[in-house]
Amino acid sequence: MTALITGGSGCGKSTYAEKLVTRLPQEKRVYIATMRVYDEESVRRVARHRAQRADKGFVTLECPMDLSSTQIEPGSTVLLEDIPNLLANEMFDGGSPERILPAICDLTKKCAHLIIVTNDVFCDGVIYPESTQTYIEKLAELNRRIAGLADYAAEVVYSIPVTLKGNAPCE
Repeated sequence: MTALITGGSGCGKSTYAEKLVTRLPQEKRVYIATMRVYDEESVRRVARHRAQRADKGFVTLECPMDLSSTQIEPGSTVLLEDIPNLLANEMFDGGSPERILPAICDLTKKCAHLIIVTNDVFCDGVIYPESTQTYIEKLAELNRRIAGLADYAAEVVYSIPVTLKGNAPCE
């Protein structure tokens, strides 16, 4: 089962994704963290997410780039957080954005369950510089293609999951 969870910043999508993972009948839980830690705010965010996952049986793998390099045991339940960070790292830190989707496709074949978190950054109406606009367009395309692969997709709004596709696992 593959699930895509989206929503705006601070909407509760990480909490919901973790809840889905803990409801699944799988003991091998892997959290793939894609965020680079650059400043105090990111340090606080990482600490908050680690505390949120404490005692839930996750093994954390730091993977800010080259998702295909992660060593995932077949049959694992994987929480991939998140696509916007991974894309930004690949685009702006010398990687290759084109390798993200094939790596996700490989994960869908290897994992028993793959829960993917992304963000909705498309609704603010701001006109951005060309490089940012290119990033937003690439993120939209990635989200669209991942949603196409997913068995279940939901948008979290005010901590409430709204189903966009399929049925929520274990609910």
